[in-house]
Amino acid sequence: MSSAPISAERVSVITGATSGIGRIAAAGLARRGDRVILIGRDPARGQASLAQLTAETGNPGLSFIAADLSSMAEVRRLADRLRADHPRIDLLVNNAGALFQLRQESAEGLELTFALNHLAYFLLSDLLLEPLRQSGAGRVVNVASTAHRGANLDFDDLQTTRGYSGWRAYQRSKLANILFTRAFAQRYAASGIVAACLHPGFVATRFGDANGGLFALALGAAKRLFAESAETGGQRLLFLATTPTLEPGGYYAKNALTNPSAAARSEASAERLWQISLDLTHPWREELGG
Repeated sequence: MSSAPISAERVSVITGATSGIGRIAAAGLARRGDRVILIGRDPARGQASLAQLTAETGNPGLSFIAADLSSMAEVRRLADRLRADHPRIDLLVNNAGALFQLRQESAEGLELTFALNHLAYFLLSDLLLEPLRQSGAGRVVNVASTAHRGANLDFDDLQTTRGYSGWRAYQRSKLANILFTRAFAQRYAASGIVAACLHPGFVATRFGDANGGLFALALGAAKRLFAESAETGGQRLLFLATTPTLEPGGYYAKNALTNPSAAARSEASAERLWQISLDLTHPWREELGG
């Protein structure tokens, strides 16, 4: 389904919007009257979510675009379409992510956790800079995690080619989310764009279920015992998307500005990660002169 035509309403883009906290946040934005573009990997689930959310919220200005954001070519295709349909974007929520128990690479040769959980955030935000600038009050919200604590980036092996652990790769990707948020906020504050990130909580969603085996069983048991509801996590995401005051580059947990780990506060690491990310995504930014 194509994106809805432009109107005076706030335009909000949410990745990973067809289930879990992304869907909850999308519903909240739709109820506020936003023109919400849902992004998801599965076309059938996306169209079903679109129909359900339209019925639930009574907002006819919702649309869905299918995109597998582990592919940088798909991120570029998505950004091109969004820019064509929406010269102004007020909110970008980078929420899509996953944990892969076994190491996998995309068709582009990128380790999937790093590609989906970090590079997709980086590239999509970069490609949508102009529509975010046109808002005059553009906002980027990145879903990170408290899982970043205890992690450090190995800049000689960001794609974890040695000694792969799905959990370690996930931790590092969430650390990368925070470092990226800080660097992005500093670079584009003068453009009127604010960026922040959050830990939505350990939430009972479909996250991690696709891995199967003992990992999925253990994760399922942990969710049943300790997890909060998707509604709770989604409301925290909605808070960052809508609160009138947001700390540029801030990391939030339970709606409160919180200090992330020391590794996540390293300006040197944030800058180094930014430059490496620029290099890795260059083929998909080239036509824009990025």
